[in-house]
Amino acid sequence: MLLQILGTFAVLSLLAVGGANAVLPEMHRQLVVLRGWLDDATFAQLYALSQAAPGPNILVASAMGWWIAGTGGLAMATLGMLLPSAALAWGVAGLTIRLRHAPWLRPAQAGLVPVAIGLMLAAGLVMAGASAEAGGWLAPAIVLASALVVWRTPWSPLWVMAGGGLAGLLLG
Repeated sequence: MLLQILGTFAVLSLLAVGGANAVLPEMHRQLVVLRGWLDDATFAQLYALSQAAPGPNILVASAMGWWIAGTGGLAMATLGMLLPSAALAWGVAGLTIRLRHAPWLRPAQAGLVPVAIGLMLAAGLVMAGASAEAGGWLAPAIVLASALVVWRTPWSPLWVMAGGGLAGLLLG
């Protein structure tokens, strides 16, 4: 089981253009749909918990690994998400330095921006879907309202998080 967790998160690590949140759709597919290690509600709750905690986005993988297989699962998921992408980044950084004057490098780097944005958008859609299954139509409505408040008002996102926590207490 621990090797399966390590392998699953190692592959996810190499797909994580834009960070751990960018691979949430594939993480959901792997952990919920294909392997059945988590259900939609647990996936959404672990994601919310990891986002509320201070620290990097990688906590989502650590929390899910812990839920699946305890401390060993936490270690394997964390190592799986960190080591392959760190090794790849280290290698690509050295290559980028050597090829910094190549005319194709800047357009290639600029081409990764829409990929990262698309992956993050897909993550938001998957989380809204998982929330809908866990909490009905109200959960996506809260997500949409939160996004609109953060986007269209000068209020701090902390107020939105506090409101979401209060809504969870009242509705849960």
